[in-house]
Amino acid sequence: MDPNTLLFGVLGVALGILAVWILTFRYRAKAQVEASSIVELARKEASVDRKQQLAEADLEIKKLRQELEQEIHTLRSDLTDREKELVVKEKSATVLDQDLQKRLTQISEREHGLEQQSSAIASQTTTYRQKLEELAQLSPDLIRSRLEDEVRRECEDDLREMRQQLLNQSEQEVQREAKRILLTTMQRIASTPDASNAASTVALPNDEMKGRIIGKEGRNIKAFEALTGVTLMIDELPGSVLISCFDPVRREAARVALELLVKDGRIHPASIEESIQKGQKEIDNLVFQYGEEAVQKLNLTGLPSEVLSLLGKLKYRYSLNQNTLEHSIECAYICSMLASELGLDPNLAKRAGLLHDIGKAVEHEYEGSHAMMAARILRGYGENEAVANAVEAHHKEVEPTSLYAPLLMIADSVSATRPGARVESLDAYVKRLERLESIAKDIDGISEVYAIQAGREIRVMVEPDHVNSQDARKIARTIRNRIEEELQYPSTIKVTVIREQRFTETAT
Repeated sequence: MDPNTLLFGVLGVALGILAVWILTFRYRAKAQVEASSIVELARKEASVDRKQQLAEADLEIKKLRQELEQEIHTLRSDLTDREKELVVKEKSATVLDQDLQKRLTQISEREHGLEQQSSAIASQTTTYRQKLEELAQLSPDLIRSRLEDEVRRECEDDLREMRQQLLNQSEQEVQREAKRILLTTMQRIASTPDASNAASTVALPNDEMKGRIIGKEGRNIKAFEALTGVTLMIDELPGSVLISCFDPVRREAARVALELLVKDGRIHPASIEESIQKGQKEIDNLVFQYGEEAVQKLNLTGLPSEVLSLLGKLKYRYSLNQNTLEHSIECAYICSMLASELGLDPNLAKRAGLLHDIGKAVEHEYEGSHAMMAARILRGYGENEAVANAVEAHHKEVEPTSLYAPLLMIADSVSATRPGARVESLDAYVKRLERLESIAKDIDGISEVYAIQAGREIRVMVEPDHVNSQDARKIARTIRNRIEEELQYPSTIKVTVIREQRFTETAT
């Protein structure tokens, strides 16, 4: 290779490197200058932002300070107002305390004066008593005895009349309670009562059937009566057999069984026992159905089957011609309506009304009144305590623990004593009211007579010019005696005699 060419090549490379270095140095210096400018600009911007932030912070601090000062000013104003109120109240309390002290002083002075007066009166009484004893020449015990005798003589007539009134009233209540207890007890005991009140009839196809029912030497009729607990009266009615039993469920089961025997025609001890079982089963199903229908009618739930059966048995019981199951349903409706009006639970009231007489369906071997037995049965099946207490208290045998008991008492009374509920029809009810008024109108001195409260009270107006107070009292007693002797009525009848004088003047 030529040395000159090599030299030129080396020089070219050196010049290129030098050119690159020079360019690099220039760019680096330019970059440093630009970097310095950027840093300086950033410093300036940072300084501006810091000043702006400081200014904003100062403004926020001033704002918060103003708010705090305003709040402190408000609090100071409130404290000032409260201090003023406390000063006023303190002054009022001081005035009241002074007034109270004055009143206490006056009371003390009056008490002291009263004590002095009492002492003076006691002293004067002792003096007067000594003077009276000296004048009368009687001992204190003798004077006291004579005063007691005088007062006793003055009050003797009034006390005798009051005692007679109380005795008469108590006697009536005892008689009514005795009738109720006897009626309830008789309905639960199977005996041989009057057939007209406790009998059912079964029609026979011919008189030959009577001989089959009696059987050889009376074995068929004896077996039937022994198994059913009823009495068969063969010769009482032509073409029929009379079934007598006070227990209506047994009587109905015997009637069904006898109808099955008559329909089958084969009557012997074995078929009698089979028919009685079928009749009893049919009655049990029917009784349970009656209980279910009553519960469904009232939209009640949660009653066990045993309670439903007892409830259904009430279908066959009557109280003075009123069906006991219908009476229970009616009581349930009345209790529910009353409870709704008073803000009580209508369902609890409805249950109490429906179940209050289930004790009447229990057999006689259970002891206690029907209300107490019903409550015991309901508690045994987990019934609500308010319902159980209302049931046992509806005849006032125990104290009620809730308002449901008085509601049941009212409902039971309303259902039993409403016009036409028991025994008498509407016509008989109207006639009884007319008869009630006519009893009083027959007495001299009476001007007007009104039978009110569905015949449970009679009000009599007498002429004050012809009848004095003593005569008015005698008239009331006379009317009461005549009502008791001449009328048949449920519950009680209150007699009120009014003697009134009016004096009227007209200014013209």
